[in-house]
Amino acid sequence: MLTLNLDNIDVARLGPDQGLRWKDELRAHAEQLERAAAELESRRSDPQSFLGWMDVISDSQLTASVKELAGRVSPAIDDLVVLGIGGSSLGGLTVVTALQHPYHQLLRSRPAPRVHFVDNVDGDVLLGLMEVLDPARTAINVISKSGTTTETMSAYLLFKDWLSRALGDAYRSHVVATTDPVHGILRPLSSKEGFATLPVPANIGGRYSVLCPVGLFPAAVAGVDIDALLAGAREAQASFGAKAAENPVLQAALVHLLYAKRGKNICVFMPYSTRLRYLSDWFAQLWAESLGKEVDRLGSVVHSGTTPVKALGTTDQHSQVQLYREGPLDKLTVFVRVEKEGRPAPIPNAEPDQPDMNYLAGRRMQELMNAELAATAHALAEARRPSYTMHLPAIDARALGYILQFLMLQTAVVGEVLGIDTFNQPGVELGKVLTYALMGRPGYETQLAELRQAGVKP
Repeated sequence: MLTLNLDNIDVARLGPDQGLRWKDELRAHAEQLERAAAELESRRSDPQSFLGWMDVISDSQLTASVKELAGRVSPAIDDLVVLGIGGSSLGGLTVVTALQHPYHQLLRSRPAPRVHFVDNVDGDVLLGLMEVLDPARTAINVISKSGTTTETMSAYLLFKDWLSRALGDAYRSHVVATTDPVHGILRPLSSKEGFATLPVPANIGGRYSVLCPVGLFPAAVAGVDIDALLAGAREAQASFGAKAAENPVLQAALVHLLYAKRGKNICVFMPYSTRLRYLSDWFAQLWAESLGKEVDRLGSVVHSGTTPVKALGTTDQHSQVQLYREGPLDKLTVFVRVEKEGRPAPIPNAEPDQPDMNYLAGRRMQELMNAELAATAHALAEARRPSYTMHLPAIDARALGYILQFLMLQTAVVGEVLGIDTFNQPGVELGKVLTYALMGRPGYETQLAELRQAGVKP
């Protein structure tokens, strides 16, 4: 389903100072990688492990619940507004953007509702969206495990007011809450108001939630084949038990680990497909929040992690590659190549008298896209800049499910080898607390006093 081309990390291409003696490195680290994979597998059943994303892809009952609710909601609406932030938004956005018609929102006759992802507290955007939607034909999906996510709940309050003013008590049938099965303020609120609900499994964190109801419900409303999406993810999970020599997840993890040790502290993730543009955004959060840690599990200061940079081929060949090829030697680039286009687009010979154009006649747009990728990877290698390429057969639900699960597994292995807690995010918690204080949330008066003393204002 997914294959790796590692030619452009090899010492034969890059020389001894930038290249890897790959076969030797893989043999030398195979036992460590396989041990990390085995350790992750051994903790899957632990409810405190936050590894539920490895099992939720096989939960047929939960999938059926998602499909049943999506089937009830979809015929009654033209628009679904997804209120979430970070992992509560990026996963669904990635899936819907990749698998719907690229101009689904503009189709006069749409096979599924439009889905809008509201992932910021920008009043211009929020009110602008309301101006173009019909509340009677709009549903909202509010996604927050705790129900206290400031950005999400502020958007919820805005949309609840908009819906209730237009629809009265009937607004309740236009709200779906995706939240913790037991805890948090959204669960009792949903019971009181009669909102339809879906669970965020307690052992799944936000950035690993794309293949649970967080990502699956918007995808199902959008008409995505979520059975195929999950089937692809299960394929990736099933291959995870292979030995390192036959395991691309472990191999990709090792490339990142080795280059991080060599000072490559920036990871550029660059799919060559506009439909995969949000895969870069999703990956950036997954990688940054999972691996950017001050201390390891023993409490030693390690300051681990490499900085993810999202890019899009071919667009960013013209905005970033100059830096990647001639700037600091601090980057590892990951390309994603799609072998088969969804819509064959041969280039016509519309200017037969122009040899600087007509050489393209008869070639396909996907062929050009992949030639650009190959040329860029080669140009980087000529400048001794390492990269590797992930090959996808096509952009369909099965392939997308595979690469999503693949990238989560790869990230988990890297964290396991580094000895860090891959599934917490203490670095973002202080910012949340101080935001609560600045906005006047009860219980945060001490922090507010400290902020005022420091001269900080909202």
